[in-house]
Amino acid sequence: MQPTSTELRFDVEKVRADFPILGLRPHGKPLVYLDNAASAQKPRAVIEALRRFYESENANVHRGVHYLSQLASERYEAAREKLRRLLNARDAREIVFTSGATDAINLVATSFGQVFLKPGDEVLLTQMEHHSNIVPWQMLRDRAGIVLRVVPVTDAGELDLATFDQLLTERTKLVAMVHVSNTLGTVNPVKQIIAKSHARGAAVLLDCAQAAPHLRIDVQDLGCDFAAIAGHKMFGPTGVGVLYGRAEWLDRMPPHRGGGNMIKSVTFEKTTYADAPARFEAGTPPIAGAIGLGEAADYLMNLDFAAATSHEAELLAYATEQVRTVPGLRIIGTAADKVPVLSFTMDAAHPHDIGQVLDGYGVAIRAGHHCTQPLHQRFGLASTARASFAFYNKREEVDALVSALHHVNEVFV
Repeated sequence: MQPTSTELRFDVEKVRADFPILGLRPHGKPLVYLDNAASAQKPRAVIEALRRFYESENANVHRGVHYLSQLASERYEAAREKLRRLLNARDAREIVFTSGATDAINLVATSFGQVFLKPGDEVLLTQMEHHSNIVPWQMLRDRAGIVLRVVPVTDAGELDLATFDQLLTERTKLVAMVHVSNTLGTVNPVKQIIAKSHARGAAVLLDCAQAAPHLRIDVQDLGCDFAAIAGHKMFGPTGVGVLYGRAEWLDRMPPHRGGGNMIKSVTFEKTTYADAPARFEAGTPPIAGAIGLGEAADYLMNLDFAAATSHEAELLAYATEQVRTVPGLRIIGTAADKVPVLSFTMDAAHPHDIGQVLDGYGVAIRAGHHCTQPLHQRFGLASTARASFAFYNKREEVDALVSALHHVNEVFV
């Protein structure tokens, strides 16, 4: 097979060399890792940053005057600045380190919800939300009496924008929505939605967990009030993430957890809280994780992102074409604007059986509801199989996926 013009411009083999795990051979087969939407693999720079921290920089941050504590604090705050640059936030104090995107969303639900949402106020969600952007709002509804409204999804897997316009009213105080669907791959028109929401006086929280690995996120250009990022999906460590919050909001929001590091002074009579972001980082933060995430941010900023996204678009087009040659396979999610995510069902086998057969050929995909049960119910499904790609995947891996899917039919038909 001759390489395409995209592959000639984007040296995928050179990039793959940055990711040591891609050389594994599970079951004696070359690893074809297509579970990137669940968790992306880590470049050597991130792995080395974690090793270096624990070997020669390990200490707690902010409160020590000794050499290691000062060094660890410098590395930790440098990572915050790297994330500021990646997201183009105005100030590093708008970057709050969390344990992940779920923690970031819960922070907003708890803290923003406590001050700015009252009984009867409406929070607008979408039918394609991950559970992490549904359950916290249900918990707040049950605790504080807010009302949840849900924007439906079309058969193609796109938001019903006409219904969005109808549901967005003066009662809407917050729009909390996914930037990119982890199940459908749909890229939502968030800049347009943010502008409409602000015109109605509503703040906007974006779940950018799936967007960060595939899109350049410019929070100032988008105009969002909050954005949640998952480190492990953007080639960083697990157990760390980021909440971007506009300073005007963070300065007015109370802490969601109490403890060390988030205070200015404590007596038994009164505690005075620190300014953002420390106010929201109680206790020992994910120091090593944040430093590793900073390295991941550096890696993405140094990547030829235009070539990488063009390569991903070519992979998606090729994979979409090729999987349609598999008898009985149905793609779920055919939006015009997608990242390289393919969710599908097969007449011959349950998604979990598909995943097990593919694993025998070294092909790693996801099977289940992908933490989007309401979305699956909308399509009349309990689960799907999902192949999700990153810029380090290549056409030969698409061929391996399709070949293994044909074997599924041979096994079960």
